[in-house]
Amino acid sequence: MNLLLTVILDGLIQASWLFVVALGLTLVFGVLKILNIAHGGFYALGAYLAATAVTLAAAHAVPPAVGFALMLVSGAAIAAAIGLMMERGLIKLFYGRDEVVLLLVTYAVFLILEDVTKLIWGVNPIYANQPYELFGNAEFAGLFYVGYDLMLIPLSAAIGFAVWFGLNRTTTGKIVTAVIHNAEMSASMGVKINRVYALAFAFGVMLAALAGGLTAPKISVQPGLSSEIIILSFAIVVIGGLGSVEGAAVGAILVGVARAASVHLLPQAELFMIYLIMAAVLMFRPEGLFRRETARRI
Repeated sequence: MNLLLTVILDGLIQASWLFVVALGLTLVFGVLKILNIAHGGFYALGAYLAATAVTLAAAHAVPPAVGFALMLVSGAAIAAAIGLMMERGLIKLFYGRDEVVLLLVTYAVFLILEDVTKLIWGVNPIYANQPYELFGNAEFAGLFYVGYDLMLIPLSAAIGFAVWFGLNRTTTGKIVTAVIHNAEMSASMGVKINRVYALAFAFGVMLAALAGGLTAPKISVQPGLSSEIIILSFAIVVIGGLGSVEGAAVGAILVGVARAASVHLLPQAELFMIYLIMAAVLMFRPEGLFRRETARRI
């Protein structure tokens, strides 16, 4: 019983931050129809910026709560600004081109970001676990967990609900939804498509960096983060359905629990289990679990 509960809790903790990364990726695809490989690079950038903010805050005896807030805000804000400049200065030049061209462009940015992080922070790992002290430890059904890890579950749920609410219950969200369903019709109705594209891309990048900031205290921040996360986040959005917020949530839970179960029961098959779930879902639902089927244009 304890093993089952441990797998579920570990799975939900992993799913929490994976969901935030995948949420940004699926939002960018839903609006811009771009498979943004650079998303992993922005996740790593957020982790590096957050680790730097935490280290500086600790060195200057800044209160832990303030350091935690700086960790979240600094990385997300800087990454969002870089993402906005990237979309306006580079991505928009390739709108209307073949999807493969855009894929290659984002892959090039991914490689550039990887080298930029090495150039700035070097190749040695950075540890920034000071926020762990802020939340202490917690006992749940006889199991002892770090409070910071458990805090990630409701925090990611709140982020997901805020994005869902923004898309479905606000005027701005309804404009974005209209662009998702039919950009040409929306443009003819007076919607500034380029502005929607830029803001959606920056917001998706901000979510990637925010997830990087949230995981920075849990890991050693070092080169290679971007490659690992982009594989996992693509698996999640493929399982859930490209462009679906609900799908990203369910996909993240499936991947998180599968990884946790593999770690406890069969560590050698950790990555295999993810691909197994993805293959099983695609066999019966080629569009993913939650993606709606759309009429094909002739």
